[in-house]
Amino acid sequence: MRMRGCFFRVPAAEPVVVVTVAEVLGKDDIDRAVVRMAHEIVEKGTEPDDLVVVGLQSGGAWLAARIAATLADLPGGRAVPVGVVDVSSFRDDAAVRPLPPVWPTEIPVDLTDRVVILVDDVLHTGRTVRAALEALNVHGRPRAVRLAVMVDRGHRELPIRPDHVGKNLPTSPDDEVEVGPSGVRIRRRDA
Repeated sequence: MRMRGCFFRVPAAEPVVVVTVAEVLGKDDIDRAVVRMAHEIVEKGTEPDDLVVVGLQSGGAWLAARIAATLADLPGGRAVPVGVVDVSSFRDDAAVRPLPPVWPTEIPVDLTDRVVILVDDVLHTGRTVRAALEALNVHGRPRAVRLAVMVDRGHRELPIRPDHVGKNLPTSPDDEVEVGPSGVRIRRRDA
């Protein structure tokens, strides 16, 4: 008996992508990390009159404000100037990634001979920090720049190292790390 009919190619099944979200730090952990980083900044021996805290737009802005407020609240602490810097026009990877929206840069004092605490939420490749260092020079020549980040996730492409870290968090290059005042979460795609 001979079979007749149409044969159809069944497409291969698409791989199932499962997204897992894990909370790494909660709000209380963020609060403790901010206090610890503020103490570390003071322990470096810099006079409060010489300090300026500058957050990177937009992820580091809230963290810079929190660190500056904590520095003022420490025993013997004083208010320090706090500002924000946008690095979009200083990036070296504009050709390979979409340009982020432009945010305002607001630095309230001349940075010449000041110690700048540069603040970001996540340190990954180091390219954003490199751009921030260039952007800061538009506002004066700091005596020193120290880097404070809530999360250091590794995968550096440039020789940049943070001075103050809330949490070292080994991740996969494809993971997404979300940082905010309420906590730190990792979004991982498992195929």
